[in-house]
Amino acid sequence: MIVAVANQKGGVGKTTTAQALAAGLAERGYKVLGIDLDPQGNFSTACGAENYNVPTVYEVMKRAADIGEAIQHMKGGYDVVPANIMLAGAEQELSQTGKEHRLKEAVSAVAGSYDFVVIDTPPSLGVLTVNAFTCATDILIPTTAGIFATAGISQLNETVGSVQRYCNPGVKIRGILFTRFNPRANISRQIKELTEQLSEYISAPIYQTYIRAGVAIEEAQANKADIFDYAGKSTVAEDYRAFIEEFLKGVDM
Repeated sequence: MIVAVANQKGGVGKTTTAQALAAGLAERGYKVLGIDLDPQGNFSTACGAENYNVPTVYEVMKRAADIGEAIQHMKGGYDVVPANIMLAGAEQELSQTGKEHRLKEAVSAVAGSYDFVVIDTPPSLGVLTVNAFTCATDILIPTTAGIFATAGISQLNETVGSVQRYCNPGVKIRGILFTRFNPRANISRQIKELTEQLSEYISAPIYQTYIRAGVAIEEAQANKADIFDYAGKSTVAEDYRAFIEEFLKGVDM
């Protein structure tokens, strides 16, 4: 299974969720490859991957390096293809016919070696995100209970529809995950109700599990460790473990 973690709204816990999913699946014994497709390189940094003076996803998509050369092994038991700011140039540089398929072509060479590939996408709906959707079997949408974050889901759904029509008819939105959620706040409850209506509209379920806010996430990322390794008993780690269990219930392995 190839999962693209996507939301064009920044600050919704996208990179956190991608890293927790990769680390949590590896903790359960699955072979996992994480791909950083965001020029900010936050996923690479949080995982402790080298992302300068080494082959990255940028070289892979430019066909200047094989994906095998760019894979790094993390102490959390999963592998990572890193990214850095050079990837920002891909939007202009990838202009040839078939540019949407560059990542899919690269990943096909190693996909058989992994149970899961997790792709962290940039906060935009440009050529990089379209590459992720063209490569993916499933899309996971993390969102906060904020009006602007949830409004973006409808726009993201339109991009998914375009990719389904022209590049990858099999890709689907697997679900919506609430992050940094405060169940006691009235606004959170109202936004959750709004998003439930939206989920019916785009035919994508909302996960029962939600991820509570917690400082352990920022601390773990600052220490280049995953949440389970750094603060395995924290509420955030508990929430992500519960989410991964729920996520796996819908997966045919």
